[in-house]
Amino acid sequence: MRRILLVLAIIPLAVAILGVMLATGRVPLRSSGAFDYVVSVDLKSPDAQLSLPKIEGPGDASRPLVVIDAGHGGRDPGAGSGAIREKDLTLALALALRDDLLQGGGIRVALTRDTDRFLSLAERGSIGRRMAADLFISIHADSTEVETGAVGASVYTLSAKGSSEVAERIAARENAADLIGGIPIRQQDDTVSAILVDLSQRNTQGKSEEFARLILREARGKAPFKETSFQSAAFAVLKSPELPSVLLESGYINNPADLARLNSREGQVALAEAVGQAVRIYFARTSQNADSI
Repeated sequence: MRRILLVLAIIPLAVAILGVMLATGRVPLRSSGAFDYVVSVDLKSPDAQLSLPKIEGPGDASRPLVVIDAGHGGRDPGAGSGAIREKDLTLALALALRDDLLQGGGIRVALTRDTDRFLSLAERGSIGRRMAADLFISIHADSTEVETGAVGASVYTLSAKGSSEVAERIAARENAADLIGGIPIRQQDDTVSAILVDLSQRNTQGKSEEFARLILREARGKAPFKETSFQSAAFAVLKSPELPSVLLESGYINNPADLARLNSREGQVALAEAVGQAVRIYFARTSQNADSI
């Protein structure tokens, strides 16, 4: 009986490893009685956790903490236009926002990644939760062949159903970052998955929407936005309970005007200043509301 149970336990693991090998084209082939090469697969323990990133800013732990998530990275380049990849633009924008917040003072900041490395969607959200962040901002750059001439940024909050067909398409593309050849790299933990079923955290959702509105308001005249109101979709990276979160699609990487803006220091700083000011106003309001209770 024990042998049977052991075999049954090994079969799913073997299938997963074979799927990754097929997806990456690394299937060992025999040549002259020996394998041409060997694939090494790092199987992390389900309980293994990434080390948390450093916190920059005031040493006072009572100061609000913003976790900035530069989308994609490492083996996941995201959208691309020639030699310019989404993962590079999102990191540049994340660093610009970090610098703006630190320069303004009074706010602690952490980046989910500050180098070109891969993080799963579950790991990104987990960092924000484990650090007990007060705000989570995930930065991306969109790309589309459907909407000809689409230009400008968009800001999204979480919802079980997208606010539009376009929102659902974008969420599906971003959520696919955890797939290799259609095979899930890692299962989301129960807490994250539960958000799909239960959106009872009304207070958290309200804060996310308030912050999204502030971004749109503060961006007027500083950075172009496609929509005049925030959008919503089931983005996996936003499914952290009790953590106000937004996803910022900074522009269309396949639109020449947007690409030039996002790839320029001036454009990065302008967007960072708008979002940074929204962050400061958000925390000022949050502090006032807490004082009035």
